[in-house]
Amino acid sequence: MADKQTGTPSPPAGPAPGEPAPAFTLTAALPGGGEETVSLESLAGRWTVLYAYPKDQTSGCTTEAQEFTALADRFEALGARVLGVSRDSLKAHHAFIAKKDLGVALLSDPSTETLRALGSWGLKTQCGKTCEGTIRSTLLVGPDLKVAARWAKAASKGHAAQVLEKLEELVRG
Repeated sequence: MADKQTGTPSPPAGPAPGEPAPAFTLTAALPGGGEETVSLESLAGRWTVLYAYPKDQTSGCTTEAQEFTALADRFEALGARVLGVSRDSLKAHHAFIAKKDLGVALLSDPSTETLRALGSWGLKTQCGKTCEGTIRSTLLVGPDLKVAARWAKAASKGHAAQVLEKLEELVRG
């Protein structure tokens, strides 16, 4: 479905605030070079930021990852874990983390199954052409594993600060 005014594809439906976050199990590349299997269930009891991005080492994705890295201590102080997710391989994630000195874990979803469940995979307009791919979006998942907030079409610049602001609002009531 497309936006009636602009003709651009509408973001795919994803879980709405108050709904359970979609179950997943993916492997994460960790800052420092390790790997970890992460499932939705393993995140119970703490806040989680799941941000979907199109591709490692690209300008917008680098900006977003660096901004989440710069704010990582503040997210951690609020009891939140930040996880990026893209269809890139673990090898690509490790190279991205090392080259850009990132401080956030990156989940690899080459099948796009989790990206689709998050509402982060679908038709998008890029360089004037409609194509299928990852739509930059974010879920803020509560300790109860329900979606607390969702950004369906996030900007790369300034987005991490928006998510942090919303998390602070929710944590501090």
